[in-house]
Amino acid sequence: MKYRTRTFYSETQKAMMWDRWRRGETLHDIARLFDRHHGSVRGILAQTGGIRPPQRVRSSRVLSLSERDEISRGVIAGRSMRSIAASLGRAPSSISREIRRNGGSDCYRAGSSRSSQRQAVRVSSFVGFALKNQRISPLSCLCRRCTLAAFVSLQGTAS
Repeated sequence: MKYRTRTFYSETQKAMMWDRWRRGETLHDIARLFDRHHGSVRGILAQTGGIRPPQRVRSSRVLSLSERDEISRGVIAGRSMRSIAASLGRAPSSISREIRRNGGSDCYRAGSSRSSQRQAVRVSSFVGFALKNQRISPLSCLCRRCTLAAFVSLQGTAS
Protein backbone atom coordinates (compact mmCIF):
# COMPACT_ATOMS: atom_id res chain seq x y z
CA MET A 1 0.00 0.00 0.00
CA LYS A 2 1.39 3.37 -1.00
CA TYR A 3 1.35 6.04 1.69
CA ARG A 4 0.68 9.64 0.79
CA THR A 5 2.67 12.47 2.23
CA ARG A 6 1.13 14.37 5.10
CA THR A 7 -1.39 16.96 3.99
CA PHE A 8 -1.56 20.37 5.61
CA TYR A 9 -4.79 22.17 4.88
CA SER A 10 -4.93 25.96 4.60
CA GLU A 11 -7.36 27.98 6.68
CA THR A 12 -9.62 28.49 3.65
CA GLN A 13 -9.68 24.75 2.97
CA LYS A 14 -10.56 24.08 6.61
CA ALA A 15 -13.32 26.68 6.43
CA MET A 16 -14.66 24.95 3.34
CA MET A 17 -14.62 21.62 5.20
CA TRP A 18 -16.54 23.10 8.12
CA ASP A 19 -19.11 24.72 5.83
CA ARG A 20 -19.74 21.49 3.96
CA TRP A 21 -19.85 19.50 7.21
CA ARG A 22 -22.46 21.91 8.58
CA ARG A 23 -24.57 21.48 5.41
CA GLY A 24 -24.62 17.75 6.12
CA GLU A 25 -22.22 16.40 3.50
CA THR A 26 -20.47 13.14 4.30
CA LEU A 27 -16.77 12.83 5.05
CA HIS A 28 -16.34 10.94 1.78
CA ASP A 29 -17.88 13.77 -0.24
CA ILE A 30 -15.75 16.40 1.47
CA ALA A 31 -12.58 14.31 1.06
CA ARG A 32 -13.33 13.74 -2.63
CA LEU A 33 -13.26 17.52 -3.10
CA PHE A 34 -9.62 17.57 -1.91
CA ASP A 35 -8.69 14.26 -3.56
CA ARG A 36 -7.93 12.75 -0.17
CA HIS A 37 -9.09 9.88 1.98
CA HIS A 38 -11.96 10.60 4.36
CA GLY A 39 -9.66 9.96 7.34
CA SER A 40 -7.73 13.17 6.70
CA VAL A 41 -10.93 15.20 6.80
CA ARG A 42 -12.11 13.31 9.86
CA GLY A 43 -8.88 14.26 11.64
CA ILE A 44 -9.55 17.96 11.10
CA LEU A 45 -13.18 17.75 12.19
CA ALA A 46 -12.54 15.44 15.14
CA GLN A 47 -9.95 17.74 16.75
CA THR A 48 -12.76 19.86 18.17
CA GLY A 49 -15.38 17.16 18.47
CA GLY A 50 -17.20 18.07 15.26
CA ILE A 51 -17.89 21.62 16.46
CA ARG A 52 -16.37 24.46 14.46
CA PRO A 53 -13.66 26.20 16.52
CA PRO A 54 -13.95 29.95 17.13
CA GLN A 55 -12.12 32.31 14.79
CA ARG A 56 -8.61 33.08 16.06
CA VAL A 57 -7.97 36.69 16.98
CA ARG A 58 -4.64 38.15 18.08
CA SER A 59 -4.58 39.55 21.57
CA SER A 60 -4.58 43.33 21.96
CA ARG A 61 -1.57 42.91 24.21
CA VAL A 62 0.57 41.76 21.27
CA LEU A 63 2.52 44.49 19.50
CA SER A 64 1.24 45.27 16.02
CA LEU A 65 3.48 45.67 13.00
CA SER A 66 2.99 49.45 13.03
CA GLU A 67 4.07 49.54 16.69
CA ARG A 68 7.14 47.47 15.83
CA ASP A 69 7.95 49.95 13.04
CA GLU A 70 7.67 52.82 15.52
CA ILE A 71 9.99 51.03 17.94
CA SER A 72 12.47 50.43 15.13
CA ARG A 73 12.42 54.10 14.10
CA GLY A 74 12.83 55.16 17.73
CA VAL A 75 15.79 52.83 18.27
CA ILE A 76 17.48 54.09 15.10
CA ALA A 77 16.88 57.70 16.16
CA GLY A 78 18.45 56.98 19.56
CA ARG A 79 15.32 57.64 21.61
CA SER A 80 15.02 56.14 25.08
CA MET A 81 12.78 53.16 25.70
CA ARG A 82 10.61 55.25 28.01
CA SER A 83 9.96 57.88 25.35
CA ILE A 84 9.14 55.18 22.76
CA ALA A 85 6.79 53.54 25.28
CA ALA A 86 5.09 56.86 26.06
CA SER A 87 4.47 57.60 22.38
CA LEU A 88 2.92 54.14 21.88
CA GLY A 89 0.96 54.13 25.13
CA ARG A 90 2.68 50.94 26.27
CA ALA A 91 4.68 50.00 29.34
CA PRO A 92 8.45 50.58 29.10
CA SER A 93 9.02 46.95 30.09
CA SER A 94 7.09 45.80 26.98
CA ILE A 95 9.35 47.86 24.74
CA SER A 96 12.44 46.68 26.57
CA ARG A 97 11.42 43.01 26.21
CA GLU A 98 10.60 43.46 22.52
CA ILE A 99 13.98 45.02 21.78
CA ARG A 100 15.91 42.49 23.89
CA ARG A 101 13.98 39.55 22.43
CA ASN A 102 14.85 40.60 18.89
CA GLY A 103 18.56 41.28 19.06
CA GLY A 104 19.01 44.31 21.28
CA SER A 105 19.19 47.95 20.31
CA ASP A 106 22.09 47.29 17.92
CA CYS A 107 20.26 44.64 15.89
CA TYR A 108 16.55 45.47 16.25
CA ARG A 109 14.60 45.99 13.02
CA ALA A 110 10.81 45.76 12.83
CA GLY A 111 10.63 43.71 9.63
CA SER A 112 12.97 41.03 10.88
CA SER A 113 11.56 40.89 14.42
CA ARG A 114 8.25 39.43 13.27
CA SER A 115 9.82 36.71 11.13
CA SER A 116 12.56 36.03 13.65
CA GLN A 117 10.00 35.35 16.36
CA ARG A 118 9.00 32.22 14.48
CA GLN A 119 12.61 31.14 14.10
CA ALA A 120 14.07 32.44 17.37
CA VAL A 121 14.02 29.15 19.22
CA ARG A 122 15.38 27.20 16.28
CA VAL A 123 18.11 29.72 15.42
CA SER A 124 19.21 30.47 18.99
CA SER A 125 19.52 26.77 19.78
CA PHE A 126 21.52 26.25 16.58
CA VAL A 127 23.77 29.22 17.36
CA GLY A 128 24.30 27.84 20.87
CA PHE A 129 25.16 24.44 19.39
CA ALA A 130 27.58 26.00 16.90
CA LEU A 131 29.25 28.09 19.61
CA LYS A 132 29.56 25.08 21.91
CA ASN A 133 31.17 22.96 19.21
CA GLN A 134 33.45 25.80 18.00
CA ARG A 135 31.93 25.90 14.54
CA ILE A 136 31.81 29.68 14.78
CA SER A 137 33.65 32.08 17.04
CA PRO A 138 31.65 33.92 19.72
CA LEU A 139 32.65 37.27 18.20
CA SER A 140 31.22 36.44 14.78
CA CYS A 141 27.68 36.43 16.16
CA LEU A 142 27.14 39.60 18.17
CA CYS A 143 23.71 38.63 19.39
CA ARG A 144 22.47 35.08 19.95
CA ARG A 145 19.01 35.87 18.62
CA CYS A 146 20.09 37.18 15.24
CA THR A 147 17.92 36.38 12.26
CA LEU A 148 18.53 33.28 10.19
CA ALA A 149 19.74 35.33 7.22
CA ALA A 150 22.24 37.19 9.41
CA PHE A 151 23.44 33.93 10.93
CA VAL A 152 23.94 32.33 7.52
CA SER A 153 25.97 35.31 6.36
CA LEU A 154 28.05 35.16 9.55
CA GLN A 155 28.59 31.44 9.12
CA GLY A 156 30.51 32.07 5.91
CA THR A 157 32.91 34.42 7.72
CA ALA A 158 33.57 32.06 10.62
CA SER A 159 36.88 30.28 10.74
